[in-house]
Amino acid sequence: MAVMKIRGGDLDLVEFEFTPFRPGEQKKTLWLKKKYPLSLLKGPVTVRAPARIHLTVLDMNRFAPNRPGGGGIGFAIQLYCTATVECIPAGLEIDYSRESIIRHFVSVFSETVGYTGGFRITAQDHQHKHVGLGSTSTIMIALATALNRAVGSPLTPDQLRLLIGNNYVEETADGMIVSGFETGVGPAVSIHGGMVVMGDELSLVYHHPFAEGKNVFIIIPSSEISSAGDKEFDLLMNKARMLDYRDRELKAYLAIMDLIPALERGDLKKAGDVIWEIEFRGSKRAEVEHHSFELYHYMSHLRESGLEFVGMSSVGPSIAVITERNQADVEEIAGKLGLRVAVATRIDNVGLKISE
Repeated sequence: MAVMKIRGGDLDLVEFEFTPFRPGEQKKTLWLKKKYPLSLLKGPVTVRAPARIHLTVLDMNRFAPNRPGGGGIGFAIQLYCTATVECIPAGLEIDYSRESIIRHFVSVFSETVGYTGGFRITAQDHQHKHVGLGSTSTIMIALATALNRAVGSPLTPDQLRLLIGNNYVEETADGMIVSGFETGVGPAVSIHGGMVVMGDELSLVYHHPFAEGKNVFIIIPSSEISSAGDKEFDLLMNKARMLDYRDRELKAYLAIMDLIPALERGDLKKAGDVIWEIEFRGSKRAEVEHHSFELYHYMSHLRESGLEFVGMSSVGPSIAVITERNQADVEEIAGKLGLRVAVATRIDNVGLKISE
């Protein structure tokens, strides 16, 4: 694959080469690899994980395809991915379209915990790919949790998050994989539910229930701009990186001094005001403008119509709206902009659900 250039400033230019590799290669077991007492379940285990809205990275300069981190803010929604895992004597049976990413993580997990048997795996994602709803990270935490439970839960949820983040990959067209970007927001909100604030190196700074009982509407404007592959790399590692040199301290301040207190007292409007400020700051501005200034027009109109919380997820173009107003009201507001509600749901404040 092509060599991609990362420019953070006039004197800051490095190159990163996306080198595809086969599933099961370049495994990072961290310090977690050791001999665990395994206890295999008889029968399958199913894990349901809520998807995430990723509101912002805190500093794009602190992550890259070979370095998870950067911090971030996001929340869980009642849109789900599921994975069912059963131990078998040998081999790997996978019923899921994205087989290569499953095969890779199974290899990482098995080597980490010392499991030498096989797995039968069935997975189902939420079918909304590359629009900012975290299909990859959500399916991976569901898979990781099911694998872990199937062999007796040798690892903690936080250890599973670290394994996923340090082995995060995306597939290529020919079945190979490449290292991907990961802040850790997705697995953290899937585990805990509610809203999370992440620090660097996948550290979980804060989590709290959020907007319980409020309505969540996902609006996905049409966009000719890709949010995956080379386009995503160019966006995240160039313009976004430069803007975060300027605004990262402000974003971190807003998160700690304004967003967290708003979450503590259940103030949805204040939380929405903080996120709206962040939409114009640093890398988040680059992500929104990636889809043209029309996205700002859409979101501004939604806020001016009285909707309490409006923010774009990840690199977009999905817009998340949280409000006390009903679906008919939101559809009427969106319709005036030529938009429609793609998903009507609520916040998930529960997190992972495991059934055996």
